Amino acid sequence: MAFQTVLTYCDGAMGSGFLMRRFTMSFLVSTGLAVATPSWSDVSLSVLGSDGDLRATLLAVSRLAELENPAAATGQEVLAAARADYSRLVAALYEQGYFGPEVSIRINGREAANISPFQSLTQHSDIEIFVDPGRAFTLGRADIAPIAPGTDLPEGFVTGARAGTPVLRQTAEAGISGWRDVGHGIAEISRQSITARQDDAELDVEITLAPGPVLTFGQLVPEGQQRMRPDAIGRIAGLPHGGQFSPAELDRAAERLRDTGAFSSVAFTELPPGPNDVMDIGATVVEAPLRRIGFGAEVSSDDGVGLSAYWVHRNLFGGAERLRLDAEVSGLGGESGGFDGLLSAIYTRPATFSPDTDLSFGVSLEHLDEVTYTEDSFEIYSALDHQFSERLSGSLGVTFAYSEIEDAFSRREETVFSLPGDLVWDSRDSDLDASRGWYLEGGLTPFASLTGGGAGARLTFDTRTYLGIGQENRTRFAARFQGGTLEGGDITTLPPDWLFFSGGAGTVRGQSYQSLGALQNGVDTGGRSYLGGSFELRQDLFGNFGAVGFVDTGFISADTGWSGDGEWHSGAGLGVRYDTAIGPIRLDVATQVGGDTAGDDFFLYIGIGHAF
Repeated sequence: MAFQTVLTYCDGAMGSGFLMRRFTMSFLVSTGLAVATPSWSDVSLSVLGSDGDLRATLLAVSRLAELENPAAATGQEVLAAARADYSRLVAALYEQGYFGPEVSIRINGREAANISPFQSLTQHSDIEIFVDPGRAFTLGRADIAPIAPGTDLPEGFVTGARAGTPVLRQTAEAGISGWRDVGHGIAEISRQSITARQDDAELDVEITLAPGPVLTFGQLVPEGQQRMRPDAIGRIAGLPHGGQFSPAELDRAAERLRDTGAFSSVAFTELPPGPNDVMDIGATVVEAPLRRIGFGAEVSSDDGVGLSAYWVHRNLFGGAERLRLDAEVSGLGGESGGFDGLLSAIYTRPATFSPDTDLSFGVSLEHLDEVTYTEDSFEIYSALDHQFSERLSGSLGVTFAYSEIEDAFSRREETVFSLPGDLVWDSRDSDLDASRGWYLEGGLTPFASLTGGGAGARLTFDTRTYLGIGQENRTRFAARFQGGTLEGGDITTLPPDWLFFSGGAGTVRGQSYQSLGALQNGVDTGGRSYLGGSFELRQDLFGNFGAVGFVDTGFISADTGWSGDGEWHSGAGLGVRYDTAIGPIRLDVATQVGGDTAGDDFFLYIGIGHAF
């Protein structure tokens, strides 16, 4: 015998997603089955009067449909999946705006809801799901109040729009977030009335919010730390004690702690407000391992092998102070120049002067053996790095550099004092493999030679943009435009690595490393101006593999400001990428474009990470 029942219940005002629910389910009542060996067939799902999209949605949430091999499942497994499917299917129908559905699940002709869970089920061959979704509901009355100024409610929360539980949840969440954004940290739903009018297929919704008082930040209360000092955690987090509550300030404080690298996990908890509406914040942290070591390698058929290694201590004195040691060698087995080497050490103290400002001190020793010069240098520097916003950062430093130089001009010693500064805007969706966004970097370094080489300034810029298209951004376009110019200074005495060259993996692939420079006073050396452009088409293939096609071009001028005569060169090629957790492994093959020798020589580049 078949009968129909209507179930209605109302969840209380907890959070933002609890609704009065009304649904209709069909049941077939019959006697029990008790046999010994189960035998299952495929699960069938029928949706009355529906297109394939709704059926696909229901199949995706059905526990019965998830059974990989129904024939091998036990009776208890199938019955448990069937019982779970009633609520799962109804919830999915609510999401799609069907608030008067009928759902029937039959096992060998019997309604699953009426079969005892203690009963053995065997000798059955049919599992049938029948769904009558009914009419799709629209919103009748759609009210939420009071709402804070500037609250951005979902566009679909209006009379006549398609109803569904997602838009109701999003509306309640938006209302609460709006109040929290203006300081009401314990805003909540005080009442909600949701009524399904079956005859009109309309859903009336009335949500009442309770903003609560405006809160101010109290103390940050850390726990879980082992080596970090609690006062240092508070200083780095930078919550504005006594300032108005703000979710954005909470997110930024947590991000500051993560950015130090001293923690593998940071979680904030809003504690109950105390007297005078002051809210303390609990911070549960898990410290990362104190030390880290890493290695890198790049191979170029022209510039040879480059190897690098680093060692990092993340928490020297209990305040997330970082010490990093680097060692690099390059030009091993290369055809351009000789051996290059670098040793450096840098100490960084976070949250100096302000929570968003880091202070660093560094020292480095470098040897360069290039085609047109050799240089040995010693450098000491200090810098302040400031995070202005989530995307904008900048730095300002002071540097003293001593160099011993040998080139076509002379063999000499040079000491330069400089004030390097730069700004970076980064809106990329990923540092490793971006599919949208921009990266903009500009640097200005005023300098003065302390050994008679004059004074001036060096300007550089680097602009990158990314665009993904197609399903899951499997096809991506990447473009880069970079350049620089050098004003002032005596060309015969300045360190030659302050000048500009083009060619190689970082500028123009397919051209020999630093093969394009300029004539200065009749001597072949670097130029005072540089422009470069690169374009890549990146395509995912299968698994972790992808392919890249690219074109690079570069310009060098002997004059400042990209004026006067100069020369261009270009290169193009194809590459393969293999994605890893630390970035894609890159293999590129390129040749020069244009000129009498175009296509004669091919250059191979291997490294980690995209070219830009």
